[in-house]
Amino acid sequence: MHKNRLSRLAELTAAHGLDALALVPGPNLFYFTGFSFHLSERPILLLLPTDRAPALVAPGFEALKAEEAPVEIEVFPYTDEEGYEPAFENACVALELAGRTIGAEAFTMRLVEARLLEKYAPGCQIVPAEDTLADLRMHKDEHELTHMRRAIAITESALQATMQQARAGMTEMEVTALLSAEMLQAGAETIAFIIVQGGPNAASPHAVPGDRPIQPGETIIVDCGVTVGGYNSDITRTFSIGPLDEEMTQVYQVVRAANAAGRAKAGPGVPAEAVDQAARAVIEEAGYGEHFIHRTGHGLGLEVHEPPYIVAGNQRILEPGMTFTVEPGIYLPGRGGVRIEDDVVVTSDGAESLTTFPREFAAL
Repeated sequence: MHKNRLSRLAELTAAHGLDALALVPGPNLFYFTGFSFHLSERPILLLLPTDRAPALVAPGFEALKAEEAPVEIEVFPYTDEEGYEPAFENACVALELAGRTIGAEAFTMRLVEARLLEKYAPGCQIVPAEDTLADLRMHKDEHELTHMRRAIAITESALQATMQQARAGMTEMEVTALLSAEMLQAGAETIAFIIVQGGPNAASPHAVPGDRPIQPGETIIVDCGVTVGGYNSDITRTFSIGPLDEEMTQVYQVVRAANAAGRAKAGPGVPAEAVDQAARAVIEEAGYGEHFIHRTGHGLGLEVHEPPYIVAGNQRILEPGMTFTVEPGIYLPGRGGVRIEDDVVVTSDGAESLTTFPREFAAL
């Protein structure tokens, strides 16, 4: 699997006019090699030239992982005593990177790795390579989808168990703690994230859970995900303890309809922005357009946020295997908000919602 990915990556790297790629520890390095490293004060860099075997610069004790690589990897190890600069110099010279165009992860590579490349590969040009990497990672195979389905099943089970225990007077942090425990008990390898927002806090899409007690009749937005096999889930549902008032009840139904419209629009051959337009049109028609303050969705996989982005202006055509969220929301300042988020995979003839948690309003 990883050997095929590396082979396809080399073809795409050359097609994009790059001489090499430079990957730091993170999702991309894991995707192409299966290696997991920590991003730390000991720099690690995987160099992928188009004209020769890959090379890994890493501490000696980490470089041992290269012995299990799917392809031959030339290793340039270093010790804490000697430091990493000689290893970076040796790698850059051996791979003849001077004057070359090197693709890097614009949102991940640190200044330290960039400066080392510029120092020991004089004249090199470091350019963003997100498009090259995304072209491969956006299309999930059955192995990847198996991990995602498992992560989603765990999240939904934990969310259901948590909501059965939630009570008025609990703080957002107490609900967060309950959900964390349920996730781990259900089999999560790690907790990707948890956002619990009640009442006025629910009007801020990425508010941090706090010690405010949740009151009856308030909307409670729970946005959460876990990681299984490196792959993430990302689910949002909105609840309340007791009934909502008339307007919030209406807002909930509008968001639910927008979510359904977005999911219905998704499919092969459809521009990503069309899914955003479909969901947004429902909210705008109901008169709440100014209160839908973020994109409709984002890609999902090894990262919680990755391409394709479901947003106005993104004309990328959706293709089978692409996975992303559909998460419209309405946020009323000082009062609360509603968001309903599902995880979707494009199929050969439409789209499948990987999430199955009920979307009907539920008062706890």
